[in-house]
Amino acid sequence: MKNKITNWLLILSLAVFLFGSGYKIGEYKANNSKVEKNDYNIINASGSSSAKNVDFSLFWETWNKVEEKYIDKKKLDSKKMFYGAIKGMVNSLEDPYTYFLTPDENKSSKDDLEGKFDGIGAQLGLKDYRIVIVAPLKDSPAEKAGLKSGDFIVKIDGQPTKDLNLNQAVLKIRGQKGTKVKLTLERSDKEFDAEIVRDVIKVQSVELSYEKKNNKKIAYLKLNQFGENTKDEWNKKAEEIKGKYKNKEVSGMVLDLRDNPGGYLEGSVYVASEFLPFGKTVVKQESTVIENKNYQVLRNGALTDIPLVVLINKGSASASEILSGALRDYKRAKLVGENTFGKGSVQEPVDLSEGAGLHVTVAKWILPNGDWINGKGIAPDIKAENQIKDGNTLTRENDKQLDVAITELLK
Repeated sequence: MKNKITNWLLILSLAVFLFGSGYKIGEYKANNSKVEKNDYNIINASGSSSAKNVDFSLFWETWNKVEEKYIDKKKLDSKKMFYGAIKGMVNSLEDPYTYFLTPDENKSSKDDLEGKFDGIGAQLGLKDYRIVIVAPLKDSPAEKAGLKSGDFIVKIDGQPTKDLNLNQAVLKIRGQKGTKVKLTLERSDKEFDAEIVRDVIKVQSVELSYEKKNNKKIAYLKLNQFGENTKDEWNKKAEEIKGKYKNKEVSGMVLDLRDNPGGYLEGSVYVASEFLPFGKTVVKQESTVIENKNYQVLRNGALTDIPLVVLINKGSASASEILSGALRDYKRAKLVGENTFGKGSVQEPVDLSEGAGLHVTVAKWILPNGDWINGKGIAPDIKAENQIKDGNTLTRENDKQLDVAITELLK
């Protein structure tokens, strides 16, 4: 009986020891995955299994020293430091097209592809180094406020614009929907003020107009990007051009891809399919992390026989290079302008927690003739440059490249 009691006591002691040890081990692990601070906690501090051999002690040592020693405590924003650390990690890949986006940046990126932003809806430019209204968008707050092409913007909310570049002026005028911006404008040497309420502005991916030369009419289609709404907008304009060409109202078409930064790869394949025969390969995708794929024409295009010239420049990148390169390779169109940007990789947008995002390079794309244009771009068949006086912006009057394209089309 005594031995049995002794055995039970030993078992009970062992159980207590194991429970206590387990508790202490769990407590240790918890303490090592949760870093407590005076005003916040950092949770999920442990890394992924793939990073199990990375010692993060230097990271936390640096974090702690910055908090301890940095002179301006007001700038110690834990969320901003956290996002900055992630950006630094992704930037270490030295791939400019793989990058981390904060929640605000991710939303802005998506809005851009949807062709929308908050502002007044006016295209700005430079004339003699001065900020000028190139054109107010139709039905925009700018148009409703009476702004006209050629109006100079003298002040923005009372601040002179003489020392601002174009991008700085745009950022000051843009703002949240429902807020107001006060512009001081100059028209015919007279100044006046306009208070404008910002709204959501929808920017068209596709703009269609017509040019005339030698009694012939040309369809001029400007494709700004390959975004969320490009397909629907494109279909409407393509049908309009098809009808006019069938009725001999237009002699041909100029497709303007200048300063088109790209967008969705599938969008470029869809637009290319408007001009190329069924079954043709538009672009080849090669990768080590996703499946290789040939993107082919899988529909009957509406504009397979219309005479076509494509305008390109150094701002034509990515999806716009896929489109112009495929049309060149199949000798479907002449390219006019300047060498393109040279972006031959494919990025996958990934939504992360808290609304953040990651754009990561997953593949490279190859043109039908086998060219990988990364870093070298696509050369035009006919080189043409716009010589614009310093301090001015491109207008129809000084658009030599478009003139050359129209002349080539009518040969």
